[in-house]
Amino acid sequence: MTVVDTLSPTAQQAAAPAESTVRAASPQFVLTLTCPDQVGIVHAVTEFLLAHGANITEHQQFDDPAHGLVHLRTAFTGSRELTLGTLEEDFAPVAERFGMRHHIHDQTPPRLLVMVSRSGHCLNDLIFRWRAGGLGGEIALVVSNHEELRPMAEAAGLPYIHLPVAPAGKEEAERQLLALVEEHDIDLVVLARYMQILSDDLCRALAGRAINIHHSFLPGFKGARPYHQAYERGVKLVGATAHYVTADLDEGPIIEQEVIRVDHTHGPRALSTVGQDAEALALSRAVRWHCEHRVLLEGSSTVVFR
Repeated sequence: MTVVDTLSPTAQQAAAPAESTVRAASPQFVLTLTCPDQVGIVHAVTEFLLAHGANITEHQQFDDPAHGLVHLRTAFTGSRELTLGTLEEDFAPVAERFGMRHHIHDQTPPRLLVMVSRSGHCLNDLIFRWRAGGLGGEIALVVSNHEELRPMAEAAGLPYIHLPVAPAGKEEAERQLLALVEEHDIDLVVLARYMQILSDDLCRALAGRAINIHHSFLPGFKGARPYHQAYERGVKLVGATAHYVTADLDEGPIIEQEVIRVDHTHGPRALSTVGQDAEALALSRAVRWHCEHRVLLEGSSTVVFR
């Protein structure tokens, strides 16, 4: 006896893949801009997008009366025929008319080079978020002046480059680092508790594309054993600051800060643990917002469209 399994037209329709899943996803783009405040900016942007058949999926702007500037971030989708090159070329007259500093990005994830020394909490957090698809960028490789974190990186399938920094060989180490940035087409360098001071030349070479993290106690403690200093002073808040790297040590434009309340029961070890949590949170947010093109640099400060 032969049994023939048939489906009714309704069941066949339900079993077929939805048309939206069959069609290729529409390309996604992000436009960011800064320009002098004036009438017609938003109208010009929306008119441009309408003319190109784009659909706005997210729009944020900040009018800065103190500096007379407008900052804007608009995410949109377009037809499969719409390309980044076309958008950039066609938007140029609009940008010139309003004096805009602008960027248009496609959906290509930025490529990250993560630098570490011996502390692995930030690297571990970045790897977890990257593998979960929540970092916004692709970690391409890990570079370190020590060997301790090699197992962590290689367990995640990441290349690990040992780049020692001798007192007399710092210039050569930085030259090799820039060569790696070029070789691996790196968009962002992440200093995930990398305990070396970068030279002014390297800071300038990586301007706007390097993010650092450091603890920022209230009040601040510098030098050796900061958590012991904090304990002795009875701090009530432990924090961390993620910022762009500049030649001014730990004073670059701030992207994100995290603060966690503590009390007298927190000894130096407990303060250190809380501080590591704050560092990992602040750094991962800063990296994600940068990768999603939510951070606009303006002088020594930032505008962050969260």
